[in-house]
Amino acid sequence: MNKPMKMMTFDDVVRSRRSVRGFLPKEVPMETMREIFELAQLAPSNCNIQPWITHVVSGDSLKELGNKLVDAAKAGREPDPDWPADKKFPGVYRERQIDAAVRLYGHMGVERHDAVGRENAYLRNQMFFDAPHAVFIFMLGMFDAREAVDLGIYAQNLMLSMTSRGVDSCAQGALGLYASIVREHLGLPDDLQILFGISFGYEDPDVAANRTRTERATVDEHIVFHR
Repeated sequence: MNKPMKMMTFDDVVRSRRSVRGFLPKEVPMETMREIFELAQLAPSNCNIQPWITHVVSGDSLKELGNKLVDAAKAGREPDPDWPADKKFPGVYRERQIDAAVRLYGHMGVERHDAVGRENAYLRNQMFFDAPHAVFIFMLGMFDAREAVDLGIYAQNLMLSMTSRGVDSCAQGALGLYASIVREHLGLPDDLQILFGISFGYEDPDVAANRTRTERATVDEHIVFHR
């Protein structure tokens, strides 16, 4: 008989959630998935329009999609994201980006000038880090930044709900780079925009990238109290 899962406090859930970049092949039970997505559905949104359109891909369909994305990247196909993905971060934002990359590649043993190692690391993004599931979050093309914020709130609900049930995840902007390939694979119309995808499943503790930990800025660096 399986032991009941110990309930986590909200603080525990928030503090323990992190990006996992290596998964076991074990699938998440459908009952657990439904619980997770039902909780995510409680996310707030502007005027309660709930603009997120969610597609979960698993099994052979996920493997086939991953192969298509990898083939496109290897062939040098120009990405066609629905939202710009080539912004350059200035100042402290760039510093944080570099710090995260240094920590990640350091654990993976990939040197700065190791072009092959970096390409292989990128391609693992397109293979969902071997996760058994991925969820793509879409919204209608008529929507814009305000509704994109709603999708971010929904995604946070989703990943925290996963963490509370022992399911690991990684939100990936890279999964939106070849938007047309994803839409074609899923049989979706062009007016559905991808913002990002989330790979999820159970962490493989033997994957070196999963030892990566990033820092967060202090509250005082981000907040100003007015009275």
